Amino acid sequence: MKSKSTHGSQPKRRWLAALGLAGALVLTACAGPEGEEPAGQGDQNQQAQGELTVSVISHGTAGDAFWNVVKNGAEAAGRDLGVQVEYAADGDPGAQARLIDNAVAQRVGGLVVSMANPDALAPSIRRAVQAGIPVITINSGEDRSAEFGALTHVGQNETVAGVQAGRAFADQGKRKLLCVIHEAGNIGLNQRCDGAREGFSGQVSNLQVDISNPTDVESRIRGAVQSDPSIDAVLTLNSQVAARAVSAIEAANSNAEVATFDLNADVVSAIKSGEVLFAVDQQQYLQGYLPVQFLKLYRDNANVVGGGRPVLTGPDLVEQDNVDRIGQYVERGTR
Repeated sequence: MKSKSTHGSQPKRRWLAALGLAGALVLTACAGPEGEEPAGQGDQNQQAQGELTVSVISHGTAGDAFWNVVKNGAEAAGRDLGVQVEYAADGDPGAQARLIDNAVAQRVGGLVVSMANPDALAPSIRRAVQAGIPVITINSGEDRSAEFGALTHVGQNETVAGVQAGRAFADQGKRKLLCVIHEAGNIGLNQRCDGAREGFSGQVSNLQVDISNPTDVESRIRGAVQSDPSIDAVLTLNSQVAARAVSAIEAANSNAEVATFDLNADVVSAIKSGEVLFAVDQQQYLQGYLPVQFLKLYRDNANVVGGGRPVLTGPDLVEQDNVDRIGQYVERGTR
């Protein structure tokens, strides 16, 4: 019995010794010679916890009131979340594509892109996705966003917003609507007019103008309402064009009333004075802020917001009954 017990204890002692040796090896592997992490693990943690750089590339132009609010939102998110935000804009689709290519070459941590002309941007966006750079699209191009490999789209549905504008005019008893498109090739603007046509109970016609030529914009709108006095509603798709429409209608002695997409200080004043009936606000501050937040969450926690569907920022209708409350935020550049 004694001999059996002795032999049984030897394997046990050998097993405990081996276990102690293995434990020491595990501790050494985890800590390294000076308590360091295993090779490669530190780099991964540093990448996950380091500063994230996000490039926001829009189709706007420098000084544009609308895009300045988008930029304000993106930069505010950067400050709040510790993200480096780089904003660039160009209204020319080819130049915008080159800005995207430059950001890809710099290996930014995330891209936010507005797609007014999706076909022109498709190769550049796809190169970003292939390079492993997460992309979120904003403002325009909702229907093509998933096709190009973007995580999600942030903006308003232009057709839905157009329907709301058309119905609001119909509720005012208007019968003939002129929808003013200020950028050729911008699919979102055509969708707005198509939606207005759907929501409006009367006739709708489109008028193409060039926003880069404000004098011509005003002249064309004035000519349209003069040649057809039955036009009693004018819908502009940009806050700057709205001011030109108001002047054009006054010069033509027309009874048509103006409403617009988007806000600025002039539109707020015009709504208060009754020169503009309402503004369809897509809350573009959110189009700058939310994508930066979403990319931070994606990098740090693998979150994908939206569940495969766009994240809508509008429309929100601004009229005389709520313009005082909202106008204060327009003045500070966040609406």
